[in-house]
Amino acid sequence: MFLSLFKPDKILEPLSDAEYHAAFKEFYKPLRSFIYYRCGDPDLAEDITQDVFVKLWETRSKIDKRTIKAYLYTIAQNTTINVQKRQQLLYKFQRKPSLDRDYDNPEKLIEMEDYQRKLESVISQLPEGGREVFFMNRLEDLTYNEIAERLGLSVKAVEKRMSKVLRILRDKLGTEL
Repeated sequence: MFLSLFKPDKILEPLSDAEYHAAFKEFYKPLRSFIYYRCGDPDLAEDITQDVFVKLWETRSKIDKRTIKAYLYTIAQNTTINVQKRQQLLYKFQRKPSLDRDYDNPEKLIEMEDYQRKLESVISQLPEGGREVFFMNRLEDLTYNEIAERLGLSVKAVEKRMSKVLRILRDKLGTEL
């Protein structure tokens, strides 16, 4: 009796190629403008807009066609926020003062620049969740408990991600972190 009151969920039909192209044509420019107003960088806005439409294509079988506009703007907003957070963390990480004040030695400067490039490369290759935990712990000085609360994870999951990141960094950079 109880189950008969509810209709089964409607099975969503995947977005057809024509519908995808129509959505692209209708929403690309307004979406790019929306993102540009949020980030202030036209190139970044273009990149994020393209990412939004890639995400639409990848999830075309899981979305309700009636809510495509809201779906696109939600993806755009979330992606923009995530990119800005990553940029802030990277900027903060790069600006952290060095304990070594030997800046006038050209050899030391070259060595530091090489290490910085290698570090950036290794960090860019870290798994997304691990990179996020690493930055939160090392740059924002958050405890594992605070990180777990923010990300909705268990403390053990945070510890595991951090352990994996530190192992990767040690393997690639050969330093104590």
